[in-house]
Amino acid sequence: MKIIKEAKKKTYERDGKLSAAVSEIIENVKRNGDAALKEYAARFDHMEIDTVRVSRETVEAAYRQLDQETIDTIRFSAGQIKFFAEKQLECLKDLDIESRIPGLRIGHRMIPVVRCGCYVPAGRHPLPSSALMGIVTAKVAGVKSVAACSPAYAGAGTIHPAVLVAMDIAGADEIYCMGGAQAIAAYAYGTETVKKTDLIVGPGNRFVTEAKRQVLGDVGIDSLAGPSEVLIIADETARPEFVAIDLLSQAEHDPDAKAVLVTTSEALAKEAEAKLYELLKDLPTRETAEVSWENNGAIYLAETMEEAVALSNEMAPEHLEVQVKDAENVAMQCLHYGSMFIGNYAPVAFGDFVSGPNHTLPTMRTARYSGGVWVGTFIKTAFHQIVTEEGCKALAPYTMHFADVEGLPAHRDSVRARMETL
Repeated sequence: MKIIKEAKKKTYERDGKLSAAVSEIIENVKRNGDAALKEYAARFDHMEIDTVRVSRETVEAAYRQLDQETIDTIRFSAGQIKFFAEKQLECLKDLDIESRIPGLRIGHRMIPVVRCGCYVPAGRHPLPSSALMGIVTAKVAGVKSVAACSPAYAGAGTIHPAVLVAMDIAGADEIYCMGGAQAIAAYAYGTETVKKTDLIVGPGNRFVTEAKRQVLGDVGIDSLAGPSEVLIIADETARPEFVAIDLLSQAEHDPDAKAVLVTTSEALAKEAEAKLYELLKDLPTRETAEVSWENNGAIYLAETMEEAVALSNEMAPEHLEVQVKDAENVAMQCLHYGSMFIGNYAPVAFGDFVSGPNHTLPTMRTARYSGGVWVGTFIKTAFHQIVTEEGCKALAPYTMHFADVEGLPAHRDSVRARMETL
């Protein structure tokens, strides 16, 4: 493996000062509820508010601020996400079967969480797609009460209208104008206005991620997301201009975003890198993309496709593109990724917005053991067993012996008491 360009720095690490600051915010929200949320809205969002709850009138006004094409685009994306989530739901079935032991029935039920909170980030641009990914999937899963929140958008006086419309189209039951660690705390512990949730989903900045880490256990979370990532596996058949713009489309997300090219073709590597710098000159997001690429971008030259796949599996990227000859066969050898895009005409952008699979995905190599948000994120698998007298007799001797081995006499006697009645 030859390194043509190496990343200069690590894009994520724990920060003691950040942890302390987030802990203070969480404790303030726990103690002071709505008052703390109003305080942080003024401090961080420069907005004086009477309540964090967004009214129906504000949502309806948001529709009037958008052009019809934007509304239609949001509806199209929501439809795609809903279609895919419904097909995922079809894979999840209740189970109730007779065991191999007579008199014992065993199984499970698929039970949606009762209430979840979807977090939608706000940055330089609105992110209505993130609203759709969380809320639509939760509603398809059968969550009874879905809350959505996002910080106030600069100049809007509330959540950006495109995000509000997306929240409404997706089916949010409640909408709150709040963000950052304080929003996560409100979801986890509740305030006078915000009812606590059972599960929190959605990406966010490092304050949001640290807050999710700290409240985990008091509430469920989807994952601890780091900076966004893409890894592109390419060979001599890939088009350099496609590879270059796909690397830049990742780099423009954030200065800490990570874009990696792994190729078996040195010519492709050189052509794609040259094209990247050419495209970068006129890119409106150059300021962000250039920093990201220079600090975090990498290009590796693999001797074989097997070596390229092995590196991809080791890195376990959030997004994986496969732009090679016989792409589907190579894709099947890839085991660790959040979402994969196969073929020269499958950029990550489709998955970010409209193809259907969720874009809230594992980062920081966590794809080695976890997946992205999906309909199952919102569903618990709860087990049951139904035991008759016949089943009790069959299970009793083994259970009582296990109880003796593990030093649990009450366990043993809970079975013995029943056996004495038979």
